[in-house]
Amino acid sequence: MRVVIVGYGMAGSRLAAELHARGGEHKVTVLGAEPHRAYNRIMLSTLLAGKIGEPDVELAEIAGQGVDVRTGTGVTAIDRAARAVRTDDGDRIGYDHLVLATGSRALVPPLPGLDPTDLPARVAAFRTLDDCRRILAVARDARRVLVLGGGLLGLEAARGLAARGLDVTVVHPVGHLMERQLDPAAGAVLAGTLAGLGVRTELAVGGSAVEVDADEVRLRLTDGRTLAADLLVLSCGVRPETGLAAAAGLTVERGVVVDDRLRTNDPHVSAIGDCAQHDGTLTGLVAPAWAQARVVAQLLTGEDPTVRYRARPAVTRLKAAGIDLAAMGDPYDGPGEELTFADPARGTYARLRIHDERLTGAILLGDNPTVGTVVQLFDRGGPVPTDRRALLLGRSVGATAAAPAESPALMPDAATVCQCNDVRKGALVACWRDGARTVDEVVAATRASTGCGSCREAVTGIVDWLREADSVGAAR
Repeated sequence: MRVVIVGYGMAGSRLAAELHARGGEHKVTVLGAEPHRAYNRIMLSTLLAGKIGEPDVELAEIAGQGVDVRTGTGVTAIDRAARAVRTDDGDRIGYDHLVLATGSRALVPPLPGLDPTDLPARVAAFRTLDDCRRILAVARDARRVLVLGGGLLGLEAARGLAARGLDVTVVHPVGHLMERQLDPAAGAVLAGTLAGLGVRTELAVGGSAVEVDADEVRLRLTDGRTLAADLLVLSCGVRPETGLAAAAGLTVERGVVVDDRLRTNDPHVSAIGDCAQHDGTLTGLVAPAWAQARVVAQLLTGEDPTVRYRARPAVTRLKAAGIDLAAMGDPYDGPGEELTFADPARGTYARLRIHDERLTGAILLGDNPTVGTVVQLFDRGGPVPTDRRALLLGRSVGATAAAPAESPALMPDAATVCQCNDVRKGALVACWRDGARTVDEVVAATRASTGCGSCREAVTGIVDWLREADSVGAAR
C-alpha cells in the first residue's frame, strides 16, 4: 500500500513512526512544508526561555526501508480521482491512502498595520520553530515585550521571555486569563502568580492598531491608550489548515470532518491532528493527535480492523516554569457538588465538580500535591474520597481507593503516568521486566514523557522504585 502523509508535524511524524514500527508492505511518503525535521511544538516555550536548545525539541527521525520523508515540500493540490497529490516542486505522487496532518496556523488579528502574509520586523506570531527563531532574534536586543493574547500559548510565550529577563506585558481582550479553561477567580490568581514572575497583564482591553518603526512597535488599545515595546508577539488563537481539503471537495466545517475511523467523506483519505474535526470537535492537543495516529496505523496495517477512535476527556497543563496549572472537564456547570478553595497570597486555587461520586471537572492552580490524584480520578472515572477537602487542600486522604500513591508500589498498574502518550504504570513495569534498565531506555520504548514532559519526574520515580525493588530481591 502506498500511504502519503501530508504534514510532518507532531501528528504526521507520529503516524509515520507507527506505520514503520508495524512493518508490513507499506511505502510511506511524508511531505512536510516546513524545512526542518519534525519537532515538539509543546517545548517551544522552553526554547524561548533558553532552558533548552533547538536539538532538544527535535523528534526522533523516521528512517528506514519503506519510509520517504521530504521536508520543505508543500502540497498544492489533491487529485482524488487519480489518487495523487501535486507538490510545489512539480512532482506528482500517487497514493492508495492519503492522510492529512496539515495542522493549524496562527491567527493574525485584522488590525491596521498588520499584514498576515508579511508581518513587520518587530512583530511575530508564536506557533512554529521559525516563529520562535524570529522572536529570539529580536529578543536578543530587546528590553520590552508585548504579548497580544492571554490564552495558553500566549502565557507560555510570555513566561518564557520573562525568564530571559525581559519586561513582558500580556494584553488580553477578556476580563480574565485563559477563559476557555479557567473561571474569573482562577484567572485572577494566575495573574497574580504571573506578576510575581515578572509578567504584567492588561485585561478586558484589546488591540486596535499596530504601528512599527525602526526603534519600536506600538500597540494602540481599544481604550485609547498606546503601549510601546521592542517586540510584539501575537498569540490570538489558531485555525485548522483546511484549504487543501476544501479545494479537493472533502467535507470541511471548522476542520476536516472525519468519522470514528478518522476517514473523511472519501474512504481513501483520512485526517488527524489539529486539522481534523471528529464528532464536531477540534482537538488542538498532542494526546488526541497521537491517539488518532495510532488508530489510523492499526487500520491501515490491518493490525486491528475493528479499532475506532474515541476521544478521551482532555487535561490541559500550562507549560511554563514557576506555574503549576491543570484544568479538565467542566467545573462550572452541571449537577452535583461544587467545591472551591482560594489563597491568592500563595497563588493557590482549586475548584472541583463532583457528580455521582465522580469528578466531572477541576481547576488546580499552585502547589497542590494531589494534582496527580485528581488527574487520575478524572481520567479513569474513579470514586472520589469521602473527605473532599483532601483533593482541595492536598492533605492526606486516608485509606481510600483514590488516595495519592506515596510510593509507586501503591499505584495501580492501570494508572496513567503519561497523558500525552497514554502510557500506564503497567506498561513501564513491563518495559523494565523486558530488560530496560535506565530512564532513557524506558522512555525510548514507551514514549512516556516525550510530549509535554511534565511526567518525567513520575517516570523517573517509577524506574528508581523498580531498580530498588530488584536490588532488594537480589540481596535476598
